[in-house]
Amino acid sequence: MAKLWRKPLDHVEKAPAAGHVFIDKQRCKGCGYCVEFCPRKVLQMSNELNPKGYLLAAVVDEGKCLACGFCEVICPEFAVKVIQNSKPLE
Repeated sequence: MAKLWRKPLDHVEKAPAAGHVFIDKQRCKGCGYCVEFCPRKVLQMSNELNPKGYLLAAVVDEGKCLACGFCEVICPEFAVKVIQNSKPLE
């Protein structure tokens, strides 16, 4: 993020909040849509199999998550849940 010489008055309100991504291992079918559509590359396909034999998506770098919700919206199996923190990213 660029360092500004002065900050806007509403910079705290407009700052993106960090998010937590939860993947339900029972529902995930390894389609990879969440990985493909994540703008910050927080998710990646892993070598882990779920009980049904599908490769799972995994959270690689949760610190970069903006809680945009693309992964949650695009998942056809409703296996991804994004929770937004109240504390903004720094």
